[in-house]
Amino acid sequence: MRLFVALVLPVVSSFLGAQALADEVGRSEYLAACAGCHGRSAEGNGSMSQNLNINAPNLTNLALRNGGVFPFERTLRLIDGRDEVRLHGSPMPIWGERFFAVASESEDARDAEIETRGRLLSLVYYLESVQKK
Repeated sequence: MRLFVALVLPVVSSFLGAQALADEVGRSEYLAACAGCHGRSAEGNGSMSQNLNINAPNLTNLALRNGGVFPFERTLRLIDGRDEVRLHGSPMPIWGERFFAVASESEDARDAEIETRGRLLSLVYYLESVQKK
């Protein structure tokens, strides 16, 4: 199945437009992994946010809080979480580990890492697209 997707994705993207397809993939990742806490609108009002010990941040103003520039690399590293030292835990789940674990169930480690990075990048590009000006 993954081979089919890898072969068909470039062809489909040429018809639909690469950016539109990338946005849809990132949006799907966001809705599946993030909307529960951050809300469908990414404004920190997800259905699970009331159960958190912290306020889920509004993700539509990351650029505004960073001088008008979307903090792409910082956002990617925070979501991935595998390179961070978290001695006493973190309020943010480590999505890199979770995505990798799912991907590695049916693939070798190299392919699983490629899929994980793709999912993380799609998600961050989506977050960049929902920034308020």
